[in-house]
Amino acid sequence: MPPQPRPLGGQSPPVEQAPACGVDPAKLCQGEYAIRVKSHIAVLAAPLLTGCGGRHSWLAGAGAEARIIETLFWPFLFGAAVLWLAVMALAIAAFRSRREETRGLVRAIIIGGGAIVPGIIVAALLVIGLVTLRALAAMQPGLSVQVDGEQWWWRVVYDTPAGAVVTANEIRLPRGETAELLLSSDDVIHAFWAPALGGKMDMIPGRTNRLTLTPLTPGSWGGLCAEYCGGAHAQMRFDVTVMEPAAFGDWLAAEAEPASAQALARQDGLSVFLDSGCGACHSVRGTEAAGQVGPDLTHFAARQRLGAGIAPLTDAALRRWITRTQDMKPGVEMPAYPDLSPEALDALVGFLMALK
Repeated sequence: MPPQPRPLGGQSPPVEQAPACGVDPAKLCQGEYAIRVKSHIAVLAAPLLTGCGGRHSWLAGAGAEARIIETLFWPFLFGAAVLWLAVMALAIAAFRSRREETRGLVRAIIIGGGAIVPGIIVAALLVIGLVTLRALAAMQPGLSVQVDGEQWWWRVVYDTPAGAVVTANEIRLPRGETAELLLSSDDVIHAFWAPALGGKMDMIPGRTNRLTLTPLTPGSWGGLCAEYCGGAHAQMRFDVTVMEPAAFGDWLAAEAEPASAQALARQDGLSVFLDSGCGACHSVRGTEAAGQVGPDLTHFAARQRLGAGIAPLTDAALRRWITRTQDMKPGVEMPAYPDLSPEALDALVGFLMALK
C-alpha cells in the first residue's frame, strides 16, 4: 500500500472518533439528554418536596379542618391548571392564525374556550368552595381557648368552670373534640396557623376572630405566626399537643394548680427570681410574682420548648436565655441578666426547671 501523504508542517491528520452512543456526533444521544433533563427536574423539585411532610405540613391531615381544606385544594389546583392550559393554547392559536378564512373559527374557539368553558369551571369551583365552607361552619365546639398574640409569643387561656387556666406558647387539645379558638392581639396584627390541624386566621388588635380545630391524630404539631409582625416574627412559634381526652382532662386540672411544692421548696432560686425583678413581668401562682406583661411561668418546666418555640427546653438553653436573651431572640422585651453569679444562676435555673 503506497504511503499516505503527510500534511504540511508534519502534523498528523485528525482522527475521527465514533460517538459514545453510536449516533450522529452533531446530535446529543436521546437517552443521555433524557437523563440530564430528569436529573435537572429532580434537583429543582427537591426543595419543593421538603415542605410536603413534617409537623408543619398541611398535608399531614392531623385535624378534621385540615382534611376538609385538602379536599378543597385539589379541585382548585386541577381547575386552575386546566384554565391556564386552555388560555395558553388559545393565545397560541390566535397568534398563529394569519389567514382570513380561519379567523371566524378562531374567534368561535376563543369565545367558547376562553369564556364559556372557564365560566363553567369557575362556577363549579365556587360551588365546591361554598360546600366546604358550610362543612367548616358546621363544627360545634365544646372547648373554648383564648389565644392572644404578643410580640413575640402567645398567651393561652383556657375557659373552664373552675376559672381561667393561663399558660403560654403551647396549646393542648383533646383528640376528637372540636375546640373554638378566640384569637386576638394586644399590639400588632398576627396570624395564627397550625397547618397540620386547620386553616389560618388573622389576629387583629381590638377584634376577636374565631377558628375551630378538631384534632384527630395524637402528637405534637407545629404552629407559627403567618403575618409579619416585627423583627422576631420568624421566631414566633408554638406547639399544639393533641392528647387523649382523659389525659387532657388530667393535664388541665394539674395546670390549674399553683406552683408545685418541689419548686416552692427551692427558696434560694425563688429569692433570686423575685430579687431580680422577674415577678414584675411574670406570674408564678403560689408566690408573690404576679406580673402580667410576660408569659405565666407557673408550670414553665412542663413545656416542650423555650422562647416561643426557638429551642428545646433544657438547662443549657435556659441558662443562655437568661444571660444572653438578645442573642437568642433579637428584639424581645425581656432583659438579659449576664451579671448573675454562677451560684445565683444555678439556683434560678433549678427553681424554673422545678416548675412542673
